Amino acid sequence: MDYKVLRAELTNDPLARGYSGMTDKQVADSLNAIDRDQAVQSIGGQELFEAVVLAEYGALSASEMTLLNAFIDMGTIQVNGTNTKAVLLNMFGVGTTTRNNLAALQTTQISRATELGIGVVKEGKVGIARSV
Repeated sequence: MDYKVLRAELTNDPLARGYSGMTDKQVADSLNAIDRDQAVQSIGGQELFEAVVLAEYGALSASEMTLLNAFIDMGTIQVNGTNTKAVLLNMFGVGTTTRNNLAALQTTQISRATELGIGVVKEGKVGIARSV
């Protein structure tokens, strides 16, 4: 546990969670709650494949199908990459299920503790951080 980071979080309360008015357990629960969005840097080809709706794939041109298959075959795709986003947005229009599925792959939910890089926070660790 990086107590410097935890103590700074508790002292500064940058997200205005109200740590000062919480018990150690409430603070730990707040820090461990999965409630923060984090951008995803890359996804696997299998995840991309699963996001595509078959009927919408069938509506693609032959060159779009070839390009999408190339993305899937890459193994790892930078889902938030400028070119990747532009190509996929062009392939699947606004309101398509595939486009919505792809948008959902661009972020993941994490805890504040994970965001801070301190792992799971236990009640006792909060007490120690408050006392140092």
